[in-house]
Amino acid sequence: MDAQQQQKVHIEKAQNFMRQYRDPESRELKKLSANQFMDVWSHYDGDGNGYIEGTELDGFLKEFVSSANTSDLGPESLTDEMLVELKACFMEAYDDNQDGKIDIRELAQLLPMEENFLLLFRFDNPLESSVEFMKIWREYDSDNSGYIEADELKNFLRDLLKEAKKINDVSEDKLIEYTDTMLRVFDANKDGRLQLSEMAKLLPVKENFLCRQVFKEGRIDEEGAAKLTKDDIEKVFSLYDRDNNGSIENEELRGFLKDLLELVKKDYDAQDLNEFEETILRGVGYDKEGKISRKELTMILLALAKQPPEDEQ
Repeated sequence: MDAQQQQKVHIEKAQNFMRQYRDPESRELKKLSANQFMDVWSHYDGDGNGYIEGTELDGFLKEFVSSANTSDLGPESLTDEMLVELKACFMEAYDDNQDGKIDIRELAQLLPMEENFLLLFRFDNPLESSVEFMKIWREYDSDNSGYIEADELKNFLRDLLKEAKKINDVSEDKLIEYTDTMLRVFDANKDGRLQLSEMAKLLPVKENFLCRQVFKEGRIDEEGAAKLTKDDIEKVFSLYDRDNNGSIENEELRGFLKDLLELVKKDYDAQDLNEFEETILRGVGYDKEGKISRKELTMILLALAKQPPEDEQ
């Protein structure tokens, strides 16, 4: 191979970001450390919006496939027709939520990673509701600052791994590495800590029940008008009244308000939630004991669906 050919191969290797993570003999992907995984993510999520999509996804797929070749072929070896077919098969296998793009958890299932770090992305059993989320938030926001600081996040990750593996064999250095990596992933405003909305992405809830269409546009009755039923309201009350004591209070109330806030605000912190709580509950004659009843919940949901109470219809 002459000098010009060697230079061409060197350039192709430099251009293919994924090639450095392949074993030079077997061509298999090496097991990635937490930092290496984040390097891959940051490289392909070019606009930093939390997804690999569009041309980013095309670029990743081209380099992912061509990096496996034993000969130093560039991304151009994958034709447009092959790319379309590859993308369809790839998304069917890894795009779990079928949104047409790859998020960080979906990428984590594709790339080989350290077992402990991979466990942090495997939420096979997401939280049932934001009530459970707010209980966890209260537990780990130990100084009540309204943020999960780095040391609090490290404690959370340690407990998460301990619960997942039933053992405690993660070194302090690894925990610090995992904490730093998780902050790189989820700390969107780069202030070195997690606010409520950022922690909610790390610890997802199975479903925000209030995002269902009936609470946005109501249900259509025979006359074509929106109709929110008593059964809809009862389902919501049961979801948040976790202790079945007939009222929504404490973390139940905070969980409900968090879900409500997410309908109108993408990025929010504990102060936003406090102000939102005051605004919402002032409008429904808030129970001074810190609870809301079925009647008060009904008023909130009807306002959300822009529907008058039954006695006014």
